[in-house]
Amino acid sequence: MLHVSNLVLTVTDPDTGQDTEILHGNSFSLAQGESLGLVGESGSGKSMTIKCILGIEPAGARVDGMIELDGVDLLAAKGEELRHIRANDLALIAQSPHGALNPVLPVGRYLVEGMSDARSMPKAEARAKAADLLRQVGIDDTERVLNSYPHQLSGGMLQRVVIAGAISGQPKLLFADEPTTALDVTTQAEVAAILDEMRREHGLSMIFVTHDLDLAAAMCDRLAVMKNGEILEIGTPDQIRDTPQTEYTRQLMAARPLLYPAGHPAAAFLAVEPTADREETRS
Repeated sequence: MLHVSNLVLTVTDPDTGQDTEILHGNSFSLAQGESLGLVGESGSGKSMTIKCILGIEPAGARVDGMIELDGVDLLAAKGEELRHIRANDLALIAQSPHGALNPVLPVGRYLVEGMSDARSMPKAEARAKAADLLRQVGIDDTERVLNSYPHQLSGGMLQRVVIAGAISGQPKLLFADEPTTALDVTTQAEVAAILDEMRREHGLSMIFVTHDLDLAAAMCDRLAVMKNGEILEIGTPDQIRDTPQTEYTRQLMAARPLLYPAGHPAAAFLAVEPTADREETRS
């Protein structure tokens, strides 16, 4: 469904005119219904990769290579064609739900207008659909939430609203850019589970950006490990765990905090016996 080949992102310093290459010829593909995790440290190019696909790269930046969605060249799409693709085929769940919602409008406006304006759905029908979507993401008190302003809802509740908005248009490809980072640990797990359930239920493809190697392995079919703007390796969670191809991947696995208890879905990935030092520290 999605084919990215030799993706290069170059930005130019407005003061010196010097070019700096941010992404270095990355290639990957994504099948219908598949999920790909982009994993790496801050500054590795994960978010910039999805911004290039969405066409929201930094002003003045140059994107080279090939990005195709169902045979459509996204780099060549401009104006109305690009807006149509974004409205119907692509959806983004950002790291902070507060940044996705207008603080002076009730949550219902965000959901209803997204369906009524972009898809010409009658507002009454769109509001009923919005309520149904909220129930799908675990919100029962739908009328109260629809009438609430963003500041009246918790971060976890707002992220559920944003997930509902993202799936409302039945997109082909969902981008989740560290959607749980701003939440507490318990709410992170709840939101991640809802996101994974909604993706599978609606048959969406997803690119999931995260620092959390264990979480990506639990939610994604394949993982792409990134460092300094380059994809170092791509493989299934088992392949990354059992036969890492680079020293950087091995370092990522060794550095991960052991936050998940035995029996948690993420705990099965990259199972490493604690060292004596760790055991002593825990006790």
